[in-house]
Amino acid sequence: MSEGLKPGGGIKPELPFKPVRIAVLTVSDTRDESTDTSGQLLIDRVRDAGHDFAGRAVIRDDVELIRAQVREWIDGKTVDAIVTTGGTGLTGRDVTVQALEPLFDKKIDGFSVIFHLVSYATVGLSTLQSRATAGIIDGVFVFCLPGSNGAVKDGWDKVIAAQLDSRHKPCNMVELMPRLLEK
Repeated sequence: MSEGLKPGGGIKPELPFKPVRIAVLTVSDTRDESTDTSGQLLIDRVRDAGHDFAGRAVIRDDVELIRAQVREWIDGKTVDAIVTTGGTGLTGRDVTVQALEPLFDKKIDGFSVIFHLVSYATVGLSTLQSRATAGIIDGVFVFCLPGSNGAVKDGWDKVIAAQLDSRHKPCNMVELMPRLLEK
């Protein structure tokens, strides 16, 4: 198969890397910054990838608090992307999806599909218990991952990291950033 017909693409190390400003939001009624292992995993991965870590918050499962934190980052123009962890499950307290999807200017439908594909390889049918989602709010990418360390690793390592790497080809989300607010 020729190089152009191979599925998937990948990182082209000879291309320049453009760091993205990324904030991490943990949604949990039971964690604080000292016990937030999934949020810390994301922060470590953001930094290790060479991106600019733009902020961290741990917020309880409350629609208005979640929205307020995300709006603060977006309105302050301090972020290009936000990755959330927690609140995507099926229980009554899981409200991240309800908080953020109504704010999406555009939903990234393929994110959930691909997340579940990679998650299925790790946890099997238990991936059905996640409502992982992503979208764009006022020109900022927002990715909502489950709160488990495994889900964070799957979501960042196998989906988000490549799309937020300007060297990923055949295309990536970084190259879209200057055009997200076009009219």
